Amino acid sequence: MGELVRLEVEDGIGTIRLDRPPMNALSRQVQEELRDAALEATERHDVRAVIVYGGEKVFAAGADVKEMVGWSYTDVVDAGARLQSSFTAVAKIPKPTVAAITGYALGGGCELALACDFRVAGDNAKLGQPEIMLGVIPGAGGTQRLPRLIGPSKAKDLVFTGRFVGAEEALAIGLIDRIVSGPAYALRAAKEAIDSGLDADLATGLEIERIQFAGLFATQDRAIGMTSFVADGPGKAEFLGK
Repeated sequence: MGELVRLEVEDGIGTIRLDRPPMNALSRQVQEELRDAALEATERHDVRAVIVYGGEKVFAAGADVKEMVGWSYTDVVDAGARLQSSFTAVAKIPKPTVAAITGYALGGGCELALACDFRVAGDNAKLGQPEIMLGVIPGAGGTQRLPRLIGPSKAKDLVFTGRFVGAEEALAIGLIDRIVSGPAYALRAAKEAIDSGLDADLATGLEIERIQFAGLFATQDRAIGMTSFVADGPGKAEFLGK
């Protein structure tokens, strides 16, 4: 298991989780560990589908520019090949792959999402290829996978301007396949309970879960969700994130 990227498997679903706070910048180490996780997901018979996930606030915010700023041409030749190969390893996973995008997916982060079969985004997602603002172009599939997905005209708009698009526009132009929204504090509590619980014994994990569960009764979304369920059935609530 990598230090910054790990594969978690449960009930046939493998989650490739990026964990390099605060922005999941795609450093050389992240790239290598991403490739390893993709190859492991490919080889494991207990993995039937793969989710790529970067976290609640950031999917991945692109390359590690601090690492790149002093590179020479020959440095880039070698590094570019490694970066492309790590994303290609994700693209070649012979199982359905889904990029679960919350927060920013920019530059290499957007290109990583493009390497997946499907892209499902939270309503807070921001996607883009801002490399032009650094005086370069996308180097890990942005000029190739992006126009194949959304067409050359829309791809040129994003690449030439470097602008970010929100979830609604991304859905409209075909960059993502679906927008999902949910109760923000419940999602945060669920992640905290799972992640913290895995680092503790079962009794402690159950206590973490109890506290997180109780705390949600102080949120507006809990009231909205339960009232909507009683009135209209499941899946109809419109949450406020409060």
